Amino acid sequence: MPDVVPSPCEAAPAPTATIRVLLGDDHRIVREGLKQVLADAPEVQVVAEAATGPEVLDRVADLVGSGQAGALNVVLLDIALPGMDGLDVLQQLRRSHPQLPVLMLSTYPEKQYAVRCIKLGASGYLNKSADPDDMLAAVRKVAAGGVFVTPATAEALAMAVGQRGAQAGPEALSHREHQVFRLLTQGLSVTQIGAQLGLAPNTVSTYRVRILEKTGTHNDVELALYAERHGQR
Repeated sequence: MPDVVPSPCEAAPAPTATIRVLLGDDHRIVREGLKQVLADAPEVQVVAEAATGPEVLDRVADLVGSGQAGALNVVLLDIALPGMDGLDVLQQLRRSHPQLPVLMLSTYPEKQYAVRCIKLGASGYLNKSADPDDMLAAVRKVAAGGVFVTPATAEALAMAVGQRGAQAGPEALSHREHQVFRLLTQGLSVTQIGAQLGLAPNTVSTYRVRILEKTGTHNDVELALYAERHGQR
C-alpha cells in the first residue's frame, strides 16, 4: 500500500504559545507546589519568582523592560506578602502595566477577598487549595485576556451587587480602610497597624473612626463580632 502523503493544503497544527508566569508568594514550599501544578501544562513556563511585594514589582519591571516580546504573560500573586501587601502590589501593577493579567491567590475564602481583588483590577481569584485543573484553566484564561471566576466568586460578586445600594458589609470600605479593618480585628493596636502599613498613628485612628461609622459599630469588640458575622475572620 503506497504511503499516504499529506496534502500541501492541510495546515499543520498551530504551535501553542508559551505562557510565561511569575510566581509571587513568600512561602517557598507554596511556590514549589505551584510549579509542579503548572509543569503539567507544557505551554506554561515559570520564568521568575518573588517572595515579597517589592520583589514582585522589581521582577516584573526587569522582565517587561527586557525588550523581549511576551517576556511575561501572567502574574500569580499572593495577597499576604511581606514588605508590601499583595493588594497594594496589584494596584501598582495596574498603574504601571495595565495590560499584564494578575491572578490573585490566597488561603482566604472568596467571600473575603475575591470581590475586592476584581474591583482593584485582578483578572481572577483562586484559593490556594484549588483543583490543579482549575489552576491551569485560570492561568490559560487570564493569559488569553479573559477573567477567571469560580462559582464561589460569582456568588460573592452577586452578593456585592445586591448590597451596593445600601453600601452594606465590608465592601463599603475602601482598600486602605479594609486593610486597617482586618488588622484591627486581629487585635493589633493603632500604633502596631501604623508601623505595619507605614502610616502615622493619628492617620490610623482616623481610618478607625471611618470604619466604625461605615460598619455601624462602636468599638473594637463590636468590630470583631461584625467581622465574624460577615465571614472576614
